Parts: sequence; C-alpha cells; structure tokens
Amino acid sequence: MRKVRVLIVEDSPTLRLLLETIVEADPRLEVAGSVASAEAMLARLEDLAPDVISLDIRLPGMNGLDATIEVMRRRPTPIVVVAADVNARDGFIAMNALRAGALSVLEKPDGGTAEAFAAMANRICTHFYRMSQVKVVRQTFRRGLSFGLDGEAAVAPEAVPVPAPAGGGPYRMLAVVSSTGGPSALVQLLGGLGADFPLPVLMVQHIGPKFVAGFADWLDAMTPLTVRVAEDGETPRPGTAYLAPADRHLLLDGDRLRLTEGPMAEGHKPSGTLLLRSVAATAGKAGIGVILTGMGSDGAAGLLELHRAGGHTVAEDETTAVVYGMPAAAVKLGAVRALLPVHAIGPHLRARTGRPGEGGKP
Repeated sequence: MRKVRVLIVEDSPTLRLLLETIVEADPRLEVAGSVASAEAMLARLEDLAPDVISLDIRLPGMNGLDATIEVMRRRPTPIVVVAADVNARDGFIAMNALRAGALSVLEKPDGGTAEAFAAMANRICTHFYRMSQVKVVRQTFRRGLSFGLDGEAAVAPEAVPVPAPAGGGPYRMLAVVSSTGGPSALVQLLGGLGADFPLPVLMVQHIGPKFVAGFADWLDAMTPLTVRVAEDGETPRPGTAYLAPADRHLLLDGDRLRLTEGPMAEGHKPSGTLLLRSVAATAGKAGIGVILTGMGSDGAAGLLELHRAGGHTVAEDETTAVVYGMPAAAVKLGAVRALLPVHAIGPHLRARTGRPGEGGKP
C-alpha cells in the first residue's frame, strides 16, 4: 500500500527533525519534504505533491493563515495546523486557518516519558493519516479575517427536500455536534442564528484539549453570540453558546449544565451522542439537535433519541460538509428531519423558533 506523503512546514530545526523522525517511524507515512517557511512550501508544493501538510502557524514571513489560503488556491491539500499555543494572537491565526480551509489543529510534540512520547507520536501519525483521506476542494477567500466574498453573493446550494415535522415549538434548547471542518461550519451556523436567537446553544466540537479555551474566544469574536466554555451547574442563557470543555462530557440536567468525568463514548470525550441524549431526556420535543461535518458517527445515536422524543433534528448536507461522515451516519439511522447546507441551517432555526429572544452580546 502506498505510503501517505507528509510535507512538514516548521521553522524550528529541533521540532522539524522531531516531526521527521516521528513520521518516518510510522509504516503508513513518509516525509515528502521538510521546509522552514511558508514561502519554501509554496515553491515546492507542486513537485513534492504531498497528501497532507503539517503546518506551523508561527513562521518567518508568511503566517499560517495566508499560507493556508495559498495552498487552497494553488493545490488544495489537507492541512493540519501544528501549534504550540492558541491562547492569544497565535490562536486566532490557527483558528482562522481552519476557517480558510485547514482541517484540524494539533499540539506540537514535546518531551516526557518514552511511553508518553510513543502515544503522542502515534496520535500525530494517525491524525496525519486520517486527514490525508479527506478530499478538499479549491477555495478562494479574501485576505484578512472577515473572509467575505467579493462581488456578487454566492448562489446557495439547493436544500435537500425533507418533510416538515408536525407541530414545531416552543423550543428551549439547541445542541450542536461537530468535528473535522467544524470550526468553519460553526462560524456560519452561529452567524446565521443572530444575537437575538431565543435559545441557549450547547456545543460539542472535537478539538485538542489545549485548544478549547482559545477556540471559544475565537468563536466569541467571530460570531454574534456570546461564546464561553461551559461550567458545571450553571444555568444556560439565551443568546449564549456553551462549548464542552476538554475531556469532560457536557450534559443538560433539568435547567442546568452538568460536566461529567465518565468514560469515552464512541471514542470521544466530550461526546456528541451523550449531549444529544441528555437533551432528548430533559427537553424532549422542546429540544433541537444539529450534527455538522465530521468523521465517524458521534452524535448520530443521540440525534435519533432526540428525534424519537419529538425534537427537531437537523444535519449538514453533503454539498457543504467537509467530511460527511457524522451527518451521513445520522441520516442512515433515520434521525434527521431536515438536511440542509450549513449556511441555511441558522436561518432555518431562526424561522423554526419563531420569535426573537433576549440575550446575545451587549
């Protein structure tokens, strides 16, 4: 079987060598090339023809955001952003690189025991291998952080027709589950909801534990809703989105949020299925569940429970999903009432909830 070719872009000679060693030791992978700058990567992109790119965001010259834009314009290739810190400016660059087309963010490898290093190396290589299987398409964005479209507005893909559920509203809770490609999808979804959206929003996004706080800050800055990391026991408020913290399950328990230390569910903690299951049990037909882009099937079984409880269930359509795995799994189970392109989900939910609410950012 042909090995997956990894192009490493890292300005630190020590970390570059470490990543080369990790990749070459894995039988599934090989180093296609190793460079110290985005400019060098772009100069060799065509002749190296990598299957996946490991991209540092703190680079001399062009940063990781502009580098991602250029890769997606010239030769679309799966990109994994490898970052040391996402709590300040670097974090916003990393998250905007995801919005520009990168697939995910990983922590830079560090020291530790031999056992911990081996586990870390396996996680990195498995992630490179899995991301190399994602088909990415050519993307054109404006430079800068708004990523608006120049000229005429894009034509929205046609929504897949689905029967409207009986009844509808009043609703009291929205739960959203996303994974690979999720950061960009969440920006579009939350942006479409608007600051006056009348429900609290609970979110599970599969992302590295180190990046959760920075990701919440980024979403807060990029969308009209207030976004924060959920805290145990708090009462969710309309106009606020609550992100599941690292390595804890986020659940709805009555009118409060609960964080639990239970085992992984379907390979994930936090688990989208457990979140949606708790919304089904607590809110029933007053709950709304959404599954966005992502690998695997997390959330599908929970969305089915919410569907059976009478709640409104939505999944992102294949026309916009970076990875159609999680939405497809929910569709296969018969858990989805509305299958929509991501930019149509926010307006659909606004119409579904029927009235503007209080809350959002002041």
